[in-house]
Amino acid sequence: MKSKYLARKIGGFVLAALMLTGIGVLSSASAQAQGRRQGRVIVRPNPYRIYRPFGSRSWWGRPYGYDPFYDPFSPYGSYYSQYIFRNGEAALDQGYHDGLKTGSADGRKHKSYDPERSHYFHDAGFGNFAEAYREGFSRGYRAGYGPA
Repeated sequence: MKSKYLARKIGGFVLAALMLTGIGVLSSASAQAQGRRQGRVIVRPNPYRIYRPFGSRSWWGRPYGYDPFYDPFSPYGSYYSQYIFRNGEAALDQGYHDGLKTGSADGRKHKSYDPERSHYFHDAGFGNFAEAYREGFSRGYRAGYGPA
């Protein structure tokens, strides 16, 4: 009987010693890892997803995330409303103005001549008179960029 009790007691001491040794090794390793990462900021995306068991519509019947002041398909109050024009002439003039500004900036920065690189050129397709706007933008970009 005494041998069982003695074996358990010795086993307990050995287990405690191993646990304390492991904790000491792990804590020093994590402290060293923290010392190496000074000055670095790790940004991770938010991994949480919103669970909606009753569908993707809110109480009022609109989709979640719907913002009436930012509707990409509405000509009023959206990001693309700057590409809605009354006629082709207005689109051509605004495109020329935007192209002149972008071309002169690219020329000053010694960027390569590429009017299609600009977001103005790409986003014009979401409005009306896109071809007129892009034509004016190309002309303005050419004039603003300077001698090519």
